[in-house]
Amino acid sequence: MNIETIGTLTWQVKNSVGVIHLNRPERLNAIGSTMKADLAEVFFNRARNNRNVKVVVITGTGDRAFCAGADLKERVGEKTTSHQFFFSQKSTHELMQKIENFEKPVIAAINGVALGGGLEIALCCDIRIAAEHAKFGLPEAKINMVPAAGGTQRLPRVIGASRAKQMLFLAEMISAEEALKLGLISKISKKENLMKVSMEMATKIASMPSMAISLGKKCVNTGLQVDLNSGLDYERYAASILMVTEDRKEGINAFVEKREPNFIGK
Repeated sequence: MNIETIGTLTWQVKNSVGVIHLNRPERLNAIGSTMKADLAEVFFNRARNNRNVKVVVITGTGDRAFCAGADLKERVGEKTTSHQFFFSQKSTHELMQKIENFEKPVIAAINGVALGGGLEIALCCDIRIAAEHAKFGLPEAKINMVPAAGGTQRLPRVIGASRAKQMLFLAEMISAEEALKLGLISKISKKENLMKVSMEMATKIASMPSMAISLGKKCVNTGLQVDLNSGLDYERYAASILMVTEDRKEGINAFVEKREPNFIGK
């Protein structure tokens, strides 16, 4: 369970769960410095290549912020053209899409404010659990911007267009309680229990057969982007793959024999 520092992040593996901390507490874990590159390194080298890691939990250091969004102080005096920004932001979209479609489940343990890019990171996660003091918002309109890391697309898909537009237009924060009502998060925890609750869920998911979890995630993500018939085709495709696996046979045998299954990922 050694903690490894990777630029602006820390990474450790606890049993079958990889834990990422956004680690810029003095900047409310804002997205700046090398954080985007560090996220790519941890997800697509550390987490992907460690076969022991079945689930990833991402949270922020401290109890004030999950992530406060872009580090605007770093951007003061920044000079760019619309053309340059359009193409440079493509890499950000690609990173977020890769996190969203990461083959292992990702849980966001939201330990404080999740604003702008911070909320956009959380929206890429499969499950969002928040501490009771957490707050959420897309404040970009206050600086004459729109969310540019997927917020205008993912938030309406989660909470509906009308409420998403309200958050965009007013640029106000909402509480964890309201986020739960909207379906933005799936669970609220006491601040001191957030990681315990998140790790318990992650550990339970990690005990499930990894192929079914990975393909189930892919079915849902794909289905949200296509028409119903295409989604059903993909679902049938996934089920056909799983039908002939050793883990499916083991799951059935364990059920019949009234014992715990021993899944091997095949």
